[in-house]
Amino acid sequence: MLTRRHFIQTTGALFSVPLATPAFAAAPATSDRSMWDTWDARVTPANYDPFSSNPWGFHPRFLPQLVEAKDTLKPGDIHVDAIARYLYHIRPGGVAMRYGVAIGRGNLYEPGEYTIRRKTKWPTWTPTPDMIKRDPDAFKKYEDGMDGGPTNPLGSRALYLYVGNRDTYLRIHGTPSPKSIGTRASSGCVRMVMAHVIGLYEQIEMGSTAFLYPAEDGVTPHS
Repeated sequence: MLTRRHFIQTTGALFSVPLATPAFAAAPATSDRSMWDTWDARVTPANYDPFSSNPWGFHPRFLPQLVEAKDTLKPGDIHVDAIARYLYHIRPGGVAMRYGVAIGRGNLYEPGEYTIRRKTKWPTWTPTPDMIKRDPDAFKKYEDGMDGGPTNPLGSRALYLYVGNRDTYLRIHGTPSPKSIGTRASSGCVRMVMAHVIGLYEQIEMGSTAFLYPAEDGVTPHS
């Protein structure tokens, strides 16, 4: 006969350990495609002229400008002069489009030769473990990623720099802090004005090379 005491003892033996509450993983960061055109319009000045529009108020030398380039430079490649804070996109016919940029603070800037193996519109962003370790108050809350959008640190477009098949976590990207252009401000990436990188993005082919020159030895095509 199953007594109440027997039932309690039996069920206690079978079911005494409470089930742990399931851990729910954070939803991955996303970028809402339906908003991309709206965001593009939001970060592009009214009556935009890339060569003269400057609502950001930085020095006019950082506006896009078509300059002469050495004939030996390969069209499609990117060259970043870390001293002058210029990015050059080489075009056919011995010319280049020059843009103002910001580079990494101190030793966070990593000169080298990289391959562009990915490019993204309105990218999501996840800080690296080193970034979280350096400044947990600023970055820990984004360890699961941040959705794409005008306040995302990668801005409107991102070009992903690789060495072989290894993602270096270095990017050439737009920035929601355009007044940083011309300075050393980033965590290692090359920053551009969002409206400027939108124009550059369309010209970039996968597999192009990006040369980031040392901050001590600038290489500047003749302007």
